[in-house]
Amino acid sequence: MLQATGSMSDLAIMLAIIAVLMTIGIGALLLALFGKARWRPGYRMEVLFVGILIGLAIFADVRSARVFTAYEAGLPRESLTGANWNAVLKNLKKKGIDRVVRVYAFQWGFTFVDEKAAASRNAVVVLPGEKVLFALMSNDVIHGFNIPVARVISEFEPPGVRTVWIRAPKKPGKYLIQCTNYCGLGHAQMKAWLVVAGPAAKPTAGNE
Repeated sequence: MLQATGSMSDLAIMLAIIAVLMTIGIGALLLALFGKARWRPGYRMEVLFVGILIGLAIFADVRSARVFTAYEAGLPRESLTGANWNAVLKNLKKKGIDRVVRVYAFQWGFTFVDEKAAASRNAVVVLPGEKVLFALMSNDVIHGFNIPVARVISEFEPPGVRTVWIRAPKKPGKYLIQCTNYCGLGHAQMKAWLVVAGPAAKPTAGNE
């Protein structure tokens, strides 16, 4: 989700702050253990340290809410099934979606159906850098949909439709898609591939 919304800098900031706090904490511990005179942090220092931790938690919560809001803003509100499918596709193109893929999950695999109703079993091919929307539908039980390289994960169940979108990796290759909800004995084998191949998608009106 962070990668899809271009918010990876937030994660870098959080990791940097955590690294600094860990360094300070380890340094204080070593000083207390091996210093010539027994050293104890003052009351003000303890309050400051706790305040930093509280501030870090608030920062993480606020930024997470903003990332989630930005991600949700990129999702369409129209139905992705029914007679108005062509109209929905046209509207999605105006919103900057380069490719729409319907995903039918079942025990234990995925079927991907493109905009021309061509089906592919356990693999979907996209162009580098494309903004791809997946319409997730289950044929039987609750399934999960996870693309680790895009840092996106979702859960869906019949008979509803859940939509998620990603920005495809710019580097061509095969990237794992997997079910993350235990859905029966064959769950561990419920995997597919996001195949990134071909030249980068040309920018169109409305693309981000």
